Amino acid sequence: MRYLHTMVRVADLDAALDFYCAKLGLTEVSRVENSGGRFTLVFLCAPGDEAQAKADKAPMVELTYNWDPEAYEGGRNFGHLAYAVDDIYAVCQRLKDAGVTINRPPRDGHMAFVRSPDNISIELLQAGERLPPAEPWASMPNVGVW
Repeated sequence: MRYLHTMVRVADLDAALDFYCAKLGLTEVSRVENSGGRFTLVFLCAPGDEAQAKADKAPMVELTYNWDPEAYEGGRNFGHLAYAVDDIYAVCQRLKDAGVTINRPPRDGHMAFVRSPDNISIELLQAGERLPPAEPWASMPNVGVW
């Protein structure tokens, strides 16, 4: 058995792609438009995993956009996606500068949470050893839920 992907339903494909690609930094690997089923699938991978993802050998996120409007509730029931990052402070600053709320700041230099436009929690984990506590993160309070 091998992990392939996680599917997340999104209400606004453009907003989701802006979050996952432009802000979070994932890369679009492939896209399927199914007019008969009235949906679009967009597969994303972490930067540097493109070749492996195209060969179905790297985990991906599948964004599913149903063309007919639906109300998606309970994003917190999903749990979360998690990504290791090289510098959690730099990633959180980039996201904050792009208008993303840092729900659980990386006060410990190890873990942070943000949410997508569709209310999916994204956990960011410092790769390797945790970084020393640093401001403004060390004294920043939690916001909302994650």
